[in-house]
Amino acid sequence: MAGIDIRHSHDLSMEQARQAVQQVADSLVQRFGVECDWHGDTLRFSRPGVDGRIALEPQLLHVTASLGFLLSAMRAPIEAEIRRVLAERF
Repeated sequence: MAGIDIRHSHDLSMEQARQAVQQVADSLVQRFGVECDWHGDTLRFSRPGVDGRIALEPQLLHVTASLGFLLSAMRAPIEAEIRRVLAERF
């Protein structure tokens, strides 16, 4: 499985960062049909071919995802889109 591992700094409060991550999650649900749920300060998301997490820390977001065989071929554009959304929202 191909993996994505991105660390992105932010200057939001934990509550603001959580709200922003939830907005991203809502978009993922609508666009890609992923399932999302919170476990403490970590949002887990999954669908066939993708299993990932967005961990909130003070001043840092840590995004990790494992991509299945079909999506692993699209790892670079997926990672670029994640980085674009993080830069836009945080």
